[in-house]
Amino acid sequence: MLRRSFLLAASAAPAMASGFQLATFQADITPPVGSPIYTGTARSIVDPLEARGIVLRGGPGKPVVIASLEWCEVRNRSYDLWRSRLAAAAGTTPERVLLSCVHPHDAPYTDSEAQELLDQARSPHKLCDPVFERASIDKVAQAVRRSSFQTVTQIGAGQATVEQVASNRRYVRPDGKISFGRTSATRDAYVRNQPEGLIDPALKAVSFWNGSKPVAVLYAYSTHPMSYYGQGDVSGDFPGIARRAMQSEFPEAFHVYCSGASGDTMAGHYNDGNPANRPILAGRLRKAMAAAFHSTRRAPLREASFRKAKLVFEPRKSKGYSLAEMRETLAASATPRRERLDAALGISWLRRLARKQPIDVPALHLGPAAIVVVPAEAFVQYQLWAQGDAPEKMVLTLGYGECAPGYIPTNAAVGEGYDDHYSWVDFATCEGSLRAAVASALSSR
Repeated sequence: MLRRSFLLAASAAPAMASGFQLATFQADITPPVGSPIYTGTARSIVDPLEARGIVLRGGPGKPVVIASLEWCEVRNRSYDLWRSRLAAAAGTTPERVLLSCVHPHDAPYTDSEAQELLDQARSPHKLCDPVFERASIDKVAQAVRRSSFQTVTQIGAGQATVEQVASNRRYVRPDGKISFGRTSATRDAYVRNQPEGLIDPALKAVSFWNGSKPVAVLYAYSTHPMSYYGQGDVSGDFPGIARRAMQSEFPEAFHVYCSGASGDTMAGHYNDGNPANRPILAGRLRKAMAAAFHSTRRAPLREASFRKAKLVFEPRKSKGYSLAEMRETLAASATPRRERLDAALGISWLRRLARKQPIDVPALHLGPAAIVVVPAEAFVQYQLWAQGDAPEKMVLTLGYGECAPGYIPTNAAVGEGYDDHYSWVDFATCEGSLRAAVASALSSR
């Protein structure tokens, strides 16, 4: 009934002439068993991982690519390679490739320069497999080249509340102190049952239409995408299940799911890590995706303008984050796996800063909607601020763009004691830098 009523309501808007065309693409980018993933080594494939996206052409300038990878993270030189190769395939420039990761933890996690550093240090620990990554990029680039364009005349925007999925890492301990330690799978009942905290409850959907026919739908929601994880069982987890369900139920459109700014949002208030929760969380997310799709309001597609801001972070100055300290950590054979990998990632990041290579914050303006990509594990508050930067539009925020900075907290979180090790940015200045870049990219001037 939902599908039928949606199509009947949508058909009320007339088709209009348009100079815009859109192509969709997808490719399997599942790592083989035995290859490195974020949580260690892939021991099984629970479900395949995909790259999915669109190419839009017809506005001023060259085409724009939006691509979502069901990988954990892509960083530094790897991120540059992905964007440059997809840009070449689409006949555009790297800055016009809006690339983000969904961020399941049992999935690939790449920084080819960091892997070179590990190899040079004779580390037995592998961060990534650059050969497999290049092969994956080739597959996706080929999919882009082979994609077929069709006319799109209208842009759609819809949203729906996601019930009982996301919560915030932040909670109050029994002694009254603030902790940011709630995780995606929270087994401690006291921690799990603390209030949901700050989230963005709305899943947003931007869609492209040819007359009354939906061609492609992009969804974004702010939460870490994990239910159970950490044993090496490769999976797109509950968002992957939800996205595949939508594709099956509404096959007339091409569906792409992206994680929003999700550095401090996760399912821990509703999830204790029991595998039975995965399909439950997937069902709740799919329900909201369908509701957002059903609530879509359409308008003629007359604008597809691109803006980009340059973002420069200062390096983290805490103990252990200097180049000399990270080199020492990397070189020590007794260093635990995670610390050694983080040192290699940190050195790769400092090399980038030394090259004075900024991070792109790109935004695509589509009349009543805008799509912006923010880097790494930006906290959800940045997504909420982004919506305030363009209040006349529905802003679709894609998180996990260039993932090199790690967690990007807010001043308020830092003031409450936030001090996670998995961050390479200066806590005193990161909020101002990211807020300014996002506001600039979303500006209509």
